[in-house]
Amino acid sequence: MDGRILRQEVVKRTDMLKKVLVHICCAPCFLYPRAALLKEGYQVLGLFYNPNIQPYSEYQKRLQTVQELEKTGGMRIIYRDSYDLDEFLRGVAFREEKRCLHCYYMRLKETAIVARRGEFTCFTSTLLYSKYQDHESIRRIGTSLADKYGIPFLYRDFRSGWKEGIERSKTLSLYRQGYCGCIYSERDRYLGYKRPKQNKRIITEDKGMENEKTA
Repeated sequence: MDGRILRQEVVKRTDMLKKVLVHICCAPCFLYPRAALLKEGYQVLGLFYNPNIQPYSEYQKRLQTVQELEKTGGMRIIYRDSYDLDEFLRGVAFREEKRCLHCYYMRLKETAIVARRGEFTCFTSTLLYSKYQDHESIRRIGTSLADKYGIPFLYRDFRSGWKEGIERSKTLSLYRQGYCGCIYSERDRYLGYKRPKQNKRIITEDKGMENEKTA
C-alpha cells in the first residue's frame, strides 16, 4: 500500500476512535461539555432532539439559539427536528412522577441510534452538565442503551464547569431558559411545586415505562 494512503487510513481510524455525539438539551448547556471533550481530544458533534420542550414557541427559541451558536461557533450539529410531542406525552401520562426517566430515555435512545449509524465512538449528553438532573439515572439509562445498541455511553460529570458555562453563555448573549423543558417543569419552576421523589428504574424496552428493570 502507498505510504500516503496508509497514513490517511491511520488518521481516519484515529479520528473514528475519538468521535463523540453529544445530545444537546440547549445551547448554554453545550458550551462547557464541548470544551471539555475537545480538551480530551474528541471530535465533538452535537445532536438536537428535544420533543419534551413545551410550548412549541419555547422549543423554537431553544432550537434557534442552538442554530445561532452553530454558525458563530463553528460547530457541527445534527438536527432531529421532529417535534414528537404526542409520543412524549403518551410516555409520561399517568406516570408523571417518573417523567424525567422517560425523558432521559427518549432523548438518549435517539442519540444512541444516530451515533451507531454515524459510526461514532460513543455518545453522551449535556444533561450531565446540569446540577439539577439525576446523574445516576442518566448514567444507568445511557449504559443500558449502550448495551442495547452496541455503542458506548460516555459518562462525564460536567457539573464542575457549571459556573464557567453560565458566564460564557452570558458573554455570548445566548437565550437562557427559565425551566428544564416540559410543562411540568415549567409549573415546578414558576409555582414552586415540590414534586415527590421518583423511583429510579432503567427503561429497557421501546415500550417505555411499561417495561422497566429495577436499577
